[in-house]
Amino acid sequence: MASISERENRQIEAANASGKTPVVFIHGLWLLPSSWDAWAEFFEQAGYAPLTPDWPGDPVTVEQARAEPEVLAGKSLQQVAAHTAEVIAALNTKPVVMGHSTGGLLAQMLAGQGLSAATVAIDPGVFRGVLPLPFSVLKGVGPFLLDPRTRGRAITLTFDQFRYGWANALDEQEARELYERFHVAAPGVALVQMGNANLNPWTEAKVDTKNPERGPLLIIDGEKDHTVPWAIAHAAYNRQRRNPGVTEIVRMSNRGHSLTIDHGWREVAQTALDFVKRYT
Repeated sequence: MASISERENRQIEAANASGKTPVVFIHGLWLLPSSWDAWAEFFEQAGYAPLTPDWPGDPVTVEQARAEPEVLAGKSLQQVAAHTAEVIAALNTKPVVMGHSTGGLLAQMLAGQGLSAATVAIDPGVFRGVLPLPFSVLKGVGPFLLDPRTRGRAITLTFDQFRYGWANALDEQEARELYERFHVAAPGVALVQMGNANLNPWTEAKVDTKNPERGPLLIIDGEKDHTVPWAIAHAAYNRQRRNPGVTEIVRMSNRGHSLTIDHGWREVAQTALDFVKRYT
């Protein structure tokens, strides 16, 4: 597993020196840590210390990621969770943990280990026990899951795939702008782990929803999300609500899977911040 990078070390040192509550932002498939830059600034202005950890070995820029997409292959959920836990262990204060898509799944995995003071999972990826499988998911990622080569590859979305799975609630101009600005390849193994979560008893896509140390949790989902439709997010909520900690869910109207990076990101960030401020 990759060690903590110089960039991550700088963020850890800054967070510890600030004395402020850290907020750890975890990106999902097809994005890089820089996709959280606007959120990091937003939370910093609100009095928190933001950190945007890598998935181990992430390229620094989108341009680098596109030049060498193969470096993004082979990163499993447990590898990313362990690396993020290493970053958290270096902090002086238990952080807020926030993630989008697969990052939302990872945030719940870490919260289930008692590592989070409060957690926000946005359009969170599937974990074992979350059973709904809506048609839009099958259409969006089903072809990848049926291809046995996916596990070992770095998977890139075409613009049409991105438009359907991420940007269906946007006009074409903004969809293209987001695709050009943010989209990179993603490790197929993590996608397969989520896709097979309910078929593989040993899957890494699993969450301890009963740990009393989980802490408060908010799930946010976009009403028009094709990648993580409401049925999936609400099924995760139903499993998480058994926890003694506070568990809430919010549906953002007229929003798709791109809701953390598109023109309406600030509304989502404010929803997350309002929740976090109640517990930190």
